[in-house]
Amino acid sequence: MIREKLVVVGNGMAGCRAVEEILAREPSKFHIVIFGAEPRVNYNRIMLSPLLAGEKSFEDIVINGHDWYADNGIDLIVGDPVVSIDRVAKTITARSGRVEAYDKLLLATGSDPFIIPVPGKDLPGVVTFRDMDDVGAMLEAANRGGDAVVIGGGLLGLEAAHGLTRRGMKVTVLHIMPTLMERQLDESAGWLLKQALEARGQSILTQADTAEIYGDGRVQGVRLKDGREIPASLVVMAVGIRPNTALARAADLAVGRGVHVDDHMVTSDADILAVGECVEHAGLCYGLVAPLWEMCRALADGLVASPSGYQGSVTSTKLKVSGIDVFSAGDFSGGEGRRISFCATPPAESTSA
Repeated sequence: MIREKLVVVGNGMAGCRAVEEILAREPSKFHIVIFGAEPRVNYNRIMLSPLLAGEKSFEDIVINGHDWYADNGIDLIVGDPVVSIDRVAKTITARSGRVEAYDKLLLATGSDPFIIPVPGKDLPGVVTFRDMDDVGAMLEAANRGGDAVVIGGGLLGLEAAHGLTRRGMKVTVLHIMPTLMERQLDESAGWLLKQALEARGQSILTQADTAEIYGDGRVQGVRLKDGREIPASLVVMAVGIRPNTALARAADLAVGRGVHVDDHMVTSDADILAVGECVEHAGLCYGLVAPLWEMCRALADGLVASPSGYQGSVTSTKLKVSGIDVFSAGDFSGGEGRRISFCATPPAESTSA
């Protein structure tokens, strides 16, 4: 039996979960080649926060170790991102110049952090919070001590602030809106969360609009539009993410906010699929694990089993924000204009559990 070749662009959580779902249904259907931009095996990005806080090690957050790839006959190419797709020849080209042919191509390119376009954004000491390299930079800064500013009072920003606080840095969170996590929390819940975080030693400034990041050759602080200055040797940009659609757009696939897919995660090219944070389905882009796992299931069903289709996901959600449980009545998919009331339940005492 001649196996088809499935090339996966992206060695992250969604891409590897889709591969797991395919292998669970028909393990001999594809010869699988996975390209990853990072020089690592697949790990749980959700666990970057406890990694930063010192609560876990990298080994604790690995999802698929080298043995998984070997046991399933998967060719893993790390540290070599794919830079172009030739849809006519059905090949991809990696940064190294390596060319790989495919029968089916799966895009799992995830998302990119949004960098606010202010003066000083490129200074050394300005980082995002998306991968292991970012965590490494933040740990180096924490080891030197001093002050940190986190720009963004959403889930990711608050987790970064929590980890840096646990590492001994004095942390100030700047949030442009009046309420923390305003896309997910109502005003009362946002106030409760702010009170709980401040009780743990963080400074939370809402309605704080960043004018510039200043420093002589390296970050020294953040200046707000109202003139206030907050000193910092580390600035973490955590103001949001965008679907990484550059590769799909360059290949002339249908792209909106994300890569357009149907109910089976098929793009505008029948031989190219997409899954995860990079996709747009029925006008929505998703950033939570539950809907991404449902996408992977629908993708695998469509490829090797009985097509079932993906219909979107709205479920109850429980999050832990800086060690504080936050409950919702629904998901927060990132769709424009979505705002769901949550209730936050701070712990009885101020701990960092």
